[in-house]
Amino acid sequence: RSILLDSQADLLIYGMGERQIVEIAQALDSGVPAKEITNIKGTAWKTKDADKIGELSGTENPVFLPSYDQILESKKKYGESFMLQYKNTDSITGKVLIESYRDNYVVVNPPQAPLAQRELDKIYALPYQRNYHPRYEKAGGIPAIQEVKFSLISSRGCFGGCNFCALTYHQGRVVQARSHESIVVEAEKLTYEEDFKGYIHDVGGPTANFRGPSCQKQLKHGVCRHKQCLFPEPCSELEIDHKDYIQLLKKLKSIPQVKKVFIRSGIRYDYLMNDKNRKEFFEVLCKDHVSGQLKVAPEHISDNVLQKMGKPGKEVFEKFVKTYFETSKKMGKEQYLVPYLMSSHPGSTLEDAIQLSEYLRDTGYTPEQVQDFYPTPGTLSTCMYYMEMDPRTMERVYVPKTPEEKSMQRALIQYKKPGNYSLVYKALMKAGREDLIGYDKRSLIRPGAQVQGSKKPQPTKNKNTKKRRPR
Repeated sequence: RSILLDSQADLLIYGMGERQIVEIAQALDSGVPAKEITNIKGTAWKTKDADKIGELSGTENPVFLPSYDQILESKKKYGESFMLQYKNTDSITGKVLIESYRDNYVVVNPPQAPLAQRELDKIYALPYQRNYHPRYEKAGGIPAIQEVKFSLISSRGCFGGCNFCALTYHQGRVVQARSHESIVVEAEKLTYEEDFKGYIHDVGGPTANFRGPSCQKQLKHGVCRHKQCLFPEPCSELEIDHKDYIQLLKKLKSIPQVKKVFIRSGIRYDYLMNDKNRKEFFEVLCKDHVSGQLKVAPEHISDNVLQKMGKPGKEVFEKFVKTYFETSKKMGKEQYLVPYLMSSHPGSTLEDAIQLSEYLRDTGYTPEQVQDFYPTPGTLSTCMYYMEMDPRTMERVYVPKTPEEKSMQRALIQYKKPGNYSLVYKALMKAGREDLIGYDKRSLIRPGAQVQGSKKPQPTKNKNTKKRRPR
């Protein structure tokens, strides 16, 4: 059910919310009751009268989603509803969406337009404390603050199109960037913090190297409803340029109290590899902005899984890796990559998980962390997980759901861990890949190792059996 109904609220805000908050406050201040605030973009409201929805929302062509009862009864109807929502996440092309309940209609207005640069700069100029709430002091604070306290948000939005990400819904596909001046001023403020050591930990956003819209057309006509900017191949209209980001990093690096400026948020490597002038960014990145290791997110290596994820193929990642290490060496740096990997994503079979293990064996990567896929609201991947179908095509999708298989797929990525031996052994046997149990270079595990959790067989006691000396 809609959280708007369960909460018994009159109005719901979705997205980043700043403009909605101001517009709602102005409406309330002028005496409009909350129940009558029905035409603000980026909000949802409820009504019992379907005939007045068009008039109240200010639109003539609302789109009716399958009813709540229908999506409970049919996974296909759920997928149909999801896709209608998925294609209406743009402020220019988005329609008013209506979901009917037995005694109510939930009306979702189109998203708010992306903030202008001056608006974004104004928001980030507010006197934020850059710390956790004082209530947490008694519990010893929040250690994770150290990872973000000296980081700078440079942009919002993402046109990367990863299917397991909900950014499309709350920040949108149109990238909005803060001005250089706004970011430099914030960086200068950081230098006055008592615990600032001269290191800016990150300059980025959902994707660090996105600094503007993917193309100028979307500013006038909205983002494309039936295709992505980067997947399965970069769009011919995609504007790829790292010059603005390079200039921003240069300005931050020139602040007297700043020793180093690092990039820790994700770099979209397929975007970078399609830049005709990528050599310049690679050299700047590897020379000055890697803190020993760079985090990237290939997520998987099987084309079957990557297709369901909306990620580029393995060969693109391999070209990026080759260029990164060659450039680091050229810059006289010994630097590494930390690949983010995901297990059990819809579409991933045991065979796909084993394929990833073999890739890790061949490349020498030993992941310390693995993200196990779990369904989260608002993503295409979650819809696949629930439906066991791709809602775009209604074709069947294999989904690993049992705790045992999810554990096996996760363990295969970290097959070197002794504690994972029994799961890896079970997975290889189940997939008919006994060839990977052995002593040669191709093997993932050795035969005969004790299976974790199993007990050694105890000898049968017999009064007539003589004790033997151990050999």
